[in-house]
Amino acid sequence: MEFVKGHGTENDFVVLPDLDDQLDLTVARVQALCDRQRGLGADGVLRVVRTDGKWFMDYRNADGSIAEMCGNGLRVFARYLVDAGHQEQGEFVVATRAGDRVVTTHPDGSVTNDMGPARVTGTSIAAVEGTGIGGFAVDVGNPHLACVTDTPVDTFDLTVPPGFDPVMFSHGVNVELINVLDASPDRGALRMRVYERGVGETRSCGTGTVASVASWLAGQGRTTGSATVDVLGGQVFVTIEPTTSTLTGPAVLVARGELDKSWWDALA
Repeated sequence: MEFVKGHGTENDFVVLPDLDDQLDLTVARVQALCDRQRGLGADGVLRVVRTDGKWFMDYRNADGSIAEMCGNGLRVFARYLVDAGHQEQGEFVVATRAGDRVVTTHPDGSVTNDMGPARVTGTSIAAVEGTGIGGFAVDVGNPHLACVTDTPVDTFDLTVPPGFDPVMFSHGVNVELINVLDASPDRGALRMRVYERGVGETRSCGTGTVASVASWLAGQGRTTGSATVDVLGGQVFVTIEPTTSTLTGPAVLVARGELDKSWWDALA
């Protein structure tokens, strides 16, 4: 069984081509694939499916749970399709559980995703190391609590999950901690760390960078704008528009190979 390993700003994924929709991707198999000791190691799994004339990104978190969207994963997914010869370089559509997304692959290996609208739905508080940090709840097809803080984000301990309001976020939430590096109205600059539900702290989170920019803008009373976002794994560029948002960043394919059939079957 073929696999490809890739990452988007070091948010890493196992890509499983399944063009005929035959793989039984159980929770146990996802957990084993993503385990960095007993599997390949990854933050999630991207199953490549062709359905109803569209490419569908079946994304699973490292704990085996199903997620609606993944911005970094979408870039890696698009890069794989072009690299494998399934799509020509340029613009095409990928279906996700959060809806269809237009992606544009570039010759330098970067990819621009149409991320859909970033909807600020309210305010809430994340509890980090016993301290409450206020932020905005942002829906980017999946739930986020994006919190701008003056405390340097590299000082926080994210080995422990941040606390959050279980009523507002009944299905869990991704929590972003954000420093503002440049508040220029035409093009800001942020630094972000993220704790992803079902995964833990990751080197990057694509939807999280969009939520972070939307939260920063909301704190200024603005609904549109753009910013670079520095994450542990690199840098991306986000634009928030009136009806949608875009995310541009690198997508790197690292390796490809074959999964051992007996290992896979033993995990059924």
